[in-house]
Amino acid sequence: MRVDTASRPLATLLALGCIGLAPAAFAGDYPCPPNRGAVTIDGDIVVKGICNLKGTNVKGNVKIYSGGTLTATGVRVDGNIQAENANAVTVRSSYVKGDIQAKYLKGSPSYIENNTVDGNIQLESNRRSILVRANIVDGDVQAFSNTGGLVIRGNRIDGNLQCKSNNPAPTGGNNSVSGSKEDQCRRL
Repeated sequence: MRVDTASRPLATLLALGCIGLAPAAFAGDYPCPPNRGAVTIDGDIVVKGICNLKGTNVKGNVKIYSGGTLTATGVRVDGNIQAENANAVTVRSSYVKGDIQAKYLKGSPSYIENNTVDGNIQLESNRRSILVRANIVDGDVQAFSNTGGLVIRGNRIDGNLQCKSNNPAPTGGNNSVSGSKEDQCRRL
């Protein structure tokens, strides 16, 4: 019996090509909606509408864009949670390896509560109220130029608590800060 060996290199290349493409199918951006439950996402979640994450493990970042609203409960994010021009961001009882960043929020009130954040919480130029409560933050909590009202209460902050140019000034208290409490937050 004669075996056609001429087609073997082509078959091998095709098989290797398919194997080489397989990982790309699992990494990248994942839209939300649809909502995500207790699954692992090997990439970034991109929020452009109303998105609910519950028990989700995100190996990348969560990015909330204009018009987006995120509600995340009991999630793990290996990167950052970043919102710009979004309606609202609520993160509760979650672990974030990077930062939580909210800039230009303009919709409903936002809540950052009972989380462990290895990086910073950064809030800038938001027009709606934000509650930052009972978080453990390895970095800084920074609030600059917010106009919607800000309550910072009962957090453990290993870095600094920095607040400037917020109108009204942030309220709250009972924050344990290893670094310094600065400017508008020096009494919080």
